[in-house]
Amino acid sequence: MASRRQNTASPDPRTPGQLQRRLGVLDSTAIGLGSMLGAGVFVVFAPAAALAGPLLAVAVALAGLIAYCNAVASAQLAAQYPSSGGTYIYGRTRLGEWPGFIAGWGFVTGKTASCAAMALTFGHYAAPDFATPLAVSAVVVLTGVNLLGITRTALLTRILLAVVLATLAFVAAASMLGPHPASDGAAASAAAAGGWGVLPAAGLMFFAFAGYARIATLGEEVKDPTRTIPRAILAALAAAFVIYLGMALLLQWHLPAEQLAGSTAPLLDAVTSSALSAGAPFVQAGAAAACLGALLALITGVGRTAMAMARERDLPSPLARVGGANTVPFLAELTVAAAVILLLLSTNVLTVVGFSSFGVLVYYSVTNAAAFTLSARPWHAPRWLNVLGFLGCLVLAVTLPPASVLGMAAVLAVGVAGRFLVLRLRRRKAAA
Repeated sequence: MASRRQNTASPDPRTPGQLQRRLGVLDSTAIGLGSMLGAGVFVVFAPAAALAGPLLAVAVALAGLIAYCNAVASAQLAAQYPSSGGTYIYGRTRLGEWPGFIAGWGFVTGKTASCAAMALTFGHYAAPDFATPLAVSAVVVLTGVNLLGITRTALLTRILLAVVLATLAFVAAASMLGPHPASDGAAASAAAAGGWGVLPAAGLMFFAFAGYARIATLGEEVKDPTRTIPRAILAALAAAFVIYLGMALLLQWHLPAEQLAGSTAPLLDAVTSSALSAGAPFVQAGAAAACLGALLALITGVGRTAMAMARERDLPSPLARVGGANTVPFLAELTVAAAVILLLLSTNVLTVVGFSSFGVLVYYSVTNAAAFTLSARPWHAPRWLNVLGFLGCLVLAVTLPPASVLGMAAVLAVGVAGRFLVLRLRRRKAAA
């Protein structure tokens, strides 16, 4: 079948309309890890703890397991199809146009909302009284960085990632130094939130692990993709898992259960409740840097996926234009930035973590289904891993908070209906 043909050819760097291969293993890993250690690490533990209670570490481990399944599937596919667009391309090639569209639409809409959430989180940490204007400014500046070229994006991501890692190390030290709360009834009362709450908590935690998708969506700009992409994806995921699990255990040990579950800034609370409370401004600065790093990588990934969808006419074709001295999809980047700014000016988007998680879990269910069809498989990627990843994504998606499930399901339905109508119009014009 034509849809099953493997396309391992690399774009000619001199071909007009193609992106340049400039990213190595280090840059690709930094972009993926920078995406996973974004705003999520500073906010996601609180709502996850409210759902999972004392089983927070179990939720982190479950999210990490499903993320590993997805990462292996992404690495397999990205190595064989090193083009911008990630699972949108894999789904179209291996499964058909509709699965590819659903994956791409879920990614673009969910991650556009995530961009707005991260920008606004940056504004609240940096200057709460001017959060929205500062968030808009951040989107404008980082879009400008992306338009300068992918190597500038990778350089800034590495700088911001170093700041975030230093901040997390400081929070860990503060949590270990104490003082620590005495055991009381808070932990017992929080236990009621555990049990079935582990599944929706894992779904929320998955939001934090999803950054490795950025490596796959940049596949057209990675040098030696067959070797680089799998290594970068697995390295970024392994590092993020160790950090998230360690932070979950430290926060539960250091903060009272009720305080952790109700916190809007759990890492900041961990420092202010410690012997190193004077370092709170450092944590605020680190959180701001994390949001900027994740926002930078997200705008890049969403823009590339939008470009790939436009190439196939699933989005307006002008979004596929690549130009400038640095060969970037400038119109797609500008469109994403405009959509994010519109969200910032029109609504409060701090509650979109669940919406984004649902969209991304649907995206990765398509990834696993596409990887299942591959015949050439490395030893560490058996088919049963794809089955586990597919089922795990669907279970975590449907167990998210109902508002998140219904909201993103409606967005996906609008996209499907819109594409159906466009295809009907095209067929009528062709027949006329």
